Amino acid sequence: MKKLILTTILFASILHFNVNAQENYGKTLNLGLGIGGYSGYYGYIGRTLPVFNINYEFDVAKNFTLAPFISFYTYSNQYYWGNNNNPYQYYSYHETVIPVGVKGTYYFDDLLNASPKWDFYLAGSLGFAIVNSYWDNGYNGDRNFYHSPSPLFLDIHVGAEYHFNSKLGAFLDLSSGVSTVGLAIHGAK
Repeated sequence: MKKLILTTILFASILHFNVNAQENYGKTLNLGLGIGGYSGYYGYIGRTLPVFNINYEFDVAKNFTLAPFISFYTYSNQYYWGNNNNPYQYYSYHETVIPVGVKGTYYFDDLLNASPKWDFYLAGSLGFAIVNSYWDNGYNGDRNFYHSPSPLFLDIHVGAEYHFNSKLGAFLDLSSGVSTVGLAIHGAK
């Protein structure tokens, strides 16, 4: 009986130590500026564009967070078009895309025995893109010139964050959709 009590106390102490020792990653506001390229919900533009991204992380489990996010980009270009029935002139194409979704992130700091100044993670994001696109009035050419991909998307991410102090960090997030650099603002832990 004595062994059982000692084993239980030892086990409870280890669990208590592990729960208190684990780092919290949530309560973090991430503000990022990125470059959208040729994949995901940016693929049909055919060029890279600046993209603004904001998310807020919540702790879900040890080393795992969920972060609802919203991104934004806008694009405009002029095209010279005409035919036998329409005089040749410049017409503009305009597009605004707002991707919305959730990003699940797993932190590998414990596994990598990382310094408290660093966070390393692998993540996936799932969401949909709200797209508003239009041509100038009078344009009678091919309105399907830009072929929109499905509004649903799934991206993978790998990233790192460097903590300047307990409240502020800088991150690099490499993604199959939009890679971003930005600031991480940490709330009370």
